Amino acid sequence: MSDILLKTQDLCKSFKGQKAVNHVSLSIPENTVYGLLGPNGAGKSTLLKMLTGMLRPTSGRILFQGEDWTRRHLSQIGALIESPPLYENLTARENLKVRATLLGLPDSRMDEVLQVVGLSHTGKKRSGQFSMGMKQRLGIAIALLNHPKLLILDEPSNGLDPIGIQEQREMIRSLTKQGITVILSSHVLSEVEQVADHIGIMAGGVLAYQSVILPGESLESLFMQIVSEHQGEGR
Repeated sequence: MSDILLKTQDLCKSFKGQKAVNHVSLSIPENTVYGLLGPNGAGKSTLLKMLTGMLRPTSGRILFQGEDWTRRHLSQIGALIESPPLYENLTARENLKVRATLLGLPDSRMDEVLQVVGLSHTGKKRSGQFSMGMKQRLGIAIALLNHPKLLILDEPSNGLDPIGIQEQREMIRSLTKQGITVILSSHVLSEVEQVADHIGIMAGGVLAYQSVILPGESLESLFMQIVSEHQGEGR
């Protein structure tokens, strides 16, 4: 049984008295891909923003490696939430150099992450000229710079063509072999089905289901059943 890298206990976030995340208790095993599913407005992004310190929980706990989460744990967490944070007039390597300088990392680490995401040969091409898939991969490279134990990806396949999705899937699967745990938020069920080991399904702000992915299980049927049972919760 894998050790648990990250847990939340009864985590809540309210906006103007309305709970966007309602008593969510996640359990993320080490060296796995955890697929976080849910329809738009289910609370996925709000939950991930709490895990990365972008939002402060209203109540509940976040535990990282058995310790209460503090901002110092951000040094072990990489994240790509919403659009990649790129300077479009800079090359891939120059974008990484900005971040590596802030983190005090050697240039060799830039070369390592470019290799991981398949952008080693982009040369002097500015990132503003990259395809959507290349921009997403560069965003992931930036998130990987600090050798994170946990990588959080929020809807990373948005806007990708089938080739980009396939490349991203292979890259994500390779990360667990490097000792990186991945939380992958998505509404594309087929993608999660092919890459995740565990899934959590959110609906109406609650974590309505959490389990390993079972062989032969129809994720679409399970998702529709869980979501329909919890429609209206959190409102």
